[in-house]
Amino acid sequence: MKKNVLLVLIIILSLSFLYGCSSNDEVVLNVYNWGDYIDESVLDDFTNETGIKINYETYPTNEDMLVKLTQGGSNYDVVFPSDYMIEKMKKEGMLSKLDKSLIPNLENIDENFSNLEFDKGYEYSVPYFWGTVGILYNKNMVDDKVDSWDILWDEKYKDQILMMDSQRDTIMVAQKKLGYSMNSKNVEELEKAKELLIAQKPLVLAYVGDNVKDMMIQGEAALAVVWSGEAYGVMSEHEEFGFALPKEGSNYWFDNIVIPKDAKNKEAAHKFINFLLDPEIGFRNTDYVGYSTPNKKTFEMLDDEVKARKGAYPSDELLENFEVFLDPGDFIEEYNRVWTEFKAAN
Repeated sequence: MKKNVLLVLIIILSLSFLYGCSSNDEVVLNVYNWGDYIDESVLDDFTNETGIKINYETYPTNEDMLVKLTQGGSNYDVVFPSDYMIEKMKKEGMLSKLDKSLIPNLENIDENFSNLEFDKGYEYSVPYFWGTVGILYNKNMVDDKVDSWDILWDEKYKDQILMMDSQRDTIMVAQKKLGYSMNSKNVEELEKAKELLIAQKPLVLAYVGDNVKDMMIQGEAALAVVWSGEAYGVMSEHEEFGFALPKEGSNYWFDNIVIPKDAKNKEAAHKFINFLLDPEIGFRNTDYVGYSTPNKKTFEMLDDEVKARKGAYPSDELLENFEVFLDPGDFIEEYNRVWTEFKAAN
């Protein structure tokens, strides 16, 4: 009887060990990305190739992402923050240094992106997509030349203007119109930008987010401040639209891939980053998302019409007055104050 009991115990322990190993060996990569910012069939292909499962979640803004990460308990392994947010996360010790030996496809990234102010040498991040901010306009509704932010203050287009419901981007428009840096830490300059936006308010139909494309397509507005990828997404299906980069300059932005410091699956995270930097995978993502690729081999695969898009792949001359957002540090409180006062103004 004792032998039988012992045998049963041995079998139970053996099964527990086997199932325990199986459970522990199964790697699940927690990926946190912007909404609609990847061809999701790529995720399935990564799992099929590596056996690593992906738990995929999305966020609407950098700030929402940061709150989720700082709350703890999220355990994300791969995240896609923007330039200024990467700088902030670096300062606060939230990111892991990348092991570039595990990312051989890093050689596919254009060398011009290796010296970005917010993370030089790909120390903590790898470029995923980049782009510009400009003015999307309906050629049937706008009969003026669109080459300056000034047109967004033209009373002729009252109730036909859409601005971003985004603090840094909207304040940036006013700063650039005034000839200021969009990374200014000058309170007087920020106040003047606020007053300019308040003066524009009666002309603006709405301050919008993801619904900007639908509103423009439906003819609700004539002019809209948008990211380049959104603009070309509209233009690829509707020939009556154009996109302009204002001569005063604008935002030249990057969304990069990072690994949080407390990530549980860093080796798998590096594998996923390397997978995304494959030229074929990059092409599928670029074709789906519509933003500019930093992958030089992917770029070679694009149609000539896409390569020629000035707003997506602008020349150095066009980018002369463009800037990348930087983390303003404690001065962000002044931006928050100005934004709050602007929103509350009648």
